Amino acid sequence: MDCGKIGRLIAKLRKEQNLTQKNIADALGIQSKTVSKWECGLGCPDLSLWSDLSTILGVDMKQLMEGEITPNKPDPGNIDRVRFYVCPSCGNILVSTGSAGIFCCGRKLEQAFPSDQSALPKITIEEIDIDYFITVDHPMTKEHYLAFAAYVKSDKIYFNRLYPEQSPSFRFPIMGGGKLHVYCTQHGLMTYSGHPL
Repeated sequence: MDCGKIGRLIAKLRKEQNLTQKNIADALGIQSKTVSKWECGLGCPDLSLWSDLSTILGVDMKQLMEGEITPNKPDPGNIDRVRFYVCPSCGNILVSTGSAGIFCCGRKLEQAFPSDQSALPKITIEEIDIDYFITVDHPMTKEHYLAFAAYVKSDKIYFNRLYPEQSPSFRFPIMGGGKLHVYCTQHGLMTYSGHPL
């Protein structure tokens, strides 16, 4: 570990958060001079403090331990490249519009990629008023169900959370040329595109 590099990052992040060395020390239950030593590069935090320190400073613990924050590429503004993440522990669903480090339940999540598209469940699409009413031929049991449906087109994303023992039906505004993404708890992400979507 490069204590000098880590110390400079701790000082920078602390100042961004408008915190004093005493604020950090009090939150961690240590002395202020310990935080001062870190920032001067005269030592690194104890292993037991990294998790709380990263939370206080609002930064990923791995990057804090490396002493540098790697910025993501700027969001190009094309939401067609939306990325979905599903936490295997709690089922939380997260979305990003560009590259991102997404964490949940203490783990870094991997982007969900479309599964085998040759076995997509059949969908029925009806136009009702100004909406598509979409039904997916898919079981909705507690062990095997669709967790979400998302309709994506250029600068918009419409998202429906789905639950076990609920109908696998949902509505989205009519906007031709979009993509429909559904996420199955057993088979992963599935993507539909083309007419009339």
